[in-house]
Amino acid sequence: MKKLFITLFVLTSIVLSAQGAAATETIKPVYEKDGDLVKVTFFYETGEVKEQGYYDTDKKLTGKWIQFDTSGKKTTIAHYYKGNKVGKWFVWKGDTLLEVDYENSKIASVSEWKDNSTIADN
Repeated sequence: MKKLFITLFVLTSIVLSAQGAAATETIKPVYEKDGDLVKVTFFYETGEVKEQGYYDTDKKLTGKWIQFDTSGKKTTIAHYYKGNKVGKWFVWKGDTLLEVDYENSKIASVSEWKDNSTIADN
């Protein structure tokens, strides 16, 4: 009886530790060649896309980068050129949209848009 109890305890410990290791496992980024660029996709632990964008041959951020929240909604659209922030960026925070203009990796201007609309009820 004692041997049965010890065997069950050891097997239960192994199963529980295996489940704990699987739960903490992270999803590796996916890299895809796209012409002269490399497209990379990062993931949340749930498997949802977290961020997606491009690197150039010098391994610098380039082109459009998009970030998503855990439910799949866009939170940021950014643009880079050879690692520098350029162009218009859009950042969503709740009911607010920030439009940020970059020049030479420095903020040139910021516009804030709020959704104050209401829906009429009958």
